[in-house]
Amino acid sequence: MKKIWGYWRKKDLLPFSSSIIPGTDRGHHGTNFKPGYHIRDKDLGEIHKAASVGSVAKTHQVLLLGKNGLNDKDKMNRTALHLACACGHAAVVAFLLERKCLLNLCDAENKTALMKAVECQEEECATLLLEHGADPNVVDVCGNTALHYAVLFQNVSLAAKLFSYDANIEARNQDDLTPLLLGIRERKRQIVEFLVKKEANIHAVDKMKRTALMLAINYECMDVVSLLLQRGADIFSQDVFGRTAEEYAVISGFKIQKEF
Repeated sequence: MKKIWGYWRKKDLLPFSSSIIPGTDRGHHGTNFKPGYHIRDKDLGEIHKAASVGSVAKTHQVLLLGKNGLNDKDKMNRTALHLACACGHAAVVAFLLERKCLLNLCDAENKTALMKAVECQEEECATLLLEHGADPNVVDVCGNTALHYAVLFQNVSLAAKLFSYDANIEARNQDDLTPLLLGIRERKRQIVEFLVKKEANIHAVDKMKRTALMLAINYECMDVVSLLLQRGADIFSQDVFGRTAEEYAVISGFKIQKEF
């Protein structure tokens, strides 16, 4: 017996009781989330100012004069490496790495420089960090890894780079979302397809026991629904309310047809 899912929109979807997108600074929702740092001179040491404007010469001078140490943190717990990565200053990043700066120090949100590079879509900086041994599996205050941020911004190239350095494809954040589940919730179809091809667990569930298939139905990701079904997604699994994917389809206004 083969199940074929046809679908037609009958009514607005019933909203999930979803939390704010995990890992977004200061409680912003995904559409309003702005990556990077709010930079104010009064929060910065001399080395942080130099790194944030991309001056290798000034960064070097600050170190030579002993005004700051290589790994000193500013008032927001950021190192020069954090600021250089967030601002996309690869030359400063390379200089700091040559001086053997510490790679995995965390800022006030427990984000490493690698996380900031990925969050800010600074692929050259991220690549330099990974090549020098940065850990892709550190988690921030919301439990997100660098891979979660690559998914949030649908950067397939960065995700592939992270995988080449052993990023955990099944890492879970505080909402129990794997990168795949986060990608589906954020309607990032391209990277979801990439993750499925990389053998992400399509049977993973979030903290409400909602499967990838349930999320795809709720968020109208019909290409993803078809992909998950082709990969053998379980339509009978139940969430904490006892609902199956088939029931979510009915609630959401999608018609299920069966072909024998």
